[in-house]
Amino acid sequence: MLLSPFQARQLLEHAFSQHYAILAVNADSHAAVSDCLEAARQADAPLIIETSLWQIKGHSYGMGDPVLGLARYLADYRDVPVIYHTDHIKGPETLGILRAAIQGVAAGLPGQPLTLTASTVSLDASDMSEEENIRTMLTLCRYAEEAGVDVTLEMESAVDDRITPPEETELLIGSVEAQYPGKIALWAPGVGTQHGFTSDDGYSGFHPRTIGENVRFLRELTGRDIGIALHGSTGLPADKLRAAAQSGVTKVNWSSESLYLRSTAAQRYYTSFAEQFDRKHKDWKNTVMDNGLASYISRDYVPFVAEKMINLGGQGMATAFRQQNKT
Repeated sequence: MLLSPFQARQLLEHAFSQHYAILAVNADSHAAVSDCLEAARQADAPLIIETSLWQIKGHSYGMGDPVLGLARYLADYRDVPVIYHTDHIKGPETLGILRAAIQGVAAGLPGQPLTLTASTVSLDASDMSEEENIRTMLTLCRYAEEAGVDVTLEMESAVDDRITPPEETELLIGSVEAQYPGKIALWAPGVGTQHGFTSDDGYSGFHPRTIGENVRFLRELTGRDIGIALHGSTGLPADKLRAAAQSGVTKVNWSSESLYLRSTAAQRYYTSFAEQFDRKHKDWKNTVMDNGLASYISRDYVPFVAEKMINLGGQGMATAFRQQNKT
């Protein structure tokens, strides 16, 4: 069940009020998306599927065309409450891709028009100045305004560099809020973590109280609750992730560890069944079909993802959200 921008805000507000976080997985293939949806079903948890530029242009979806990639991602979801989120979109293609994500991309059949939009939108601000970041976010709001559609935004600061100071939060969030109040539903500040496998000590400098401080400041600044998007969760131990969700994190980005789990499982598959890759082997066809590899990876990946969702407090929250919002 692909959520609209308005429904996405409802789900993020539900996560905040119920003190859980939604796992946001960079799933870069149809098999990975299917596995994440199955894990969400098993945990009865909502899910965020997010895509970066290299994924919507990649072989599994866009094959070089990012807008085609958007359309193919958006058509994938069924009965799990799913937020489709654009993540790490940067460079000269940014505005074109995000305009399509906000205003809609055609995904129907001849005679059956269907236009799909992203649930939530963000961009990679790592190479932007504060002024460029603000200007771009305002442009995204104007795209929605021009098309007469809603938009739900995640805004970020330099998430890998440091702990974001309050004055930067006030400048970035306040500038967008002044012109388009209520459109930002997620704030991604620097909180002491980094993308990738960069920590050997479980990010000892990360403290859930930093999350709480951000939440309280945002409430003072905007008059409403805005959840925190946690970037760089790989390496954080389960207890810190759980505490972060209880403190106001509503979205946990998860990519590097996901890729590692899937790639090492694939490596084990090719090693374990090396003999069966001989074309004369009786099990050759079953071994070399995509289903063989995909099923092998899913066996361990799906329960791992489900357990991660449960640790973040998401178990049962898909049903709770649907019942509360009659979706």
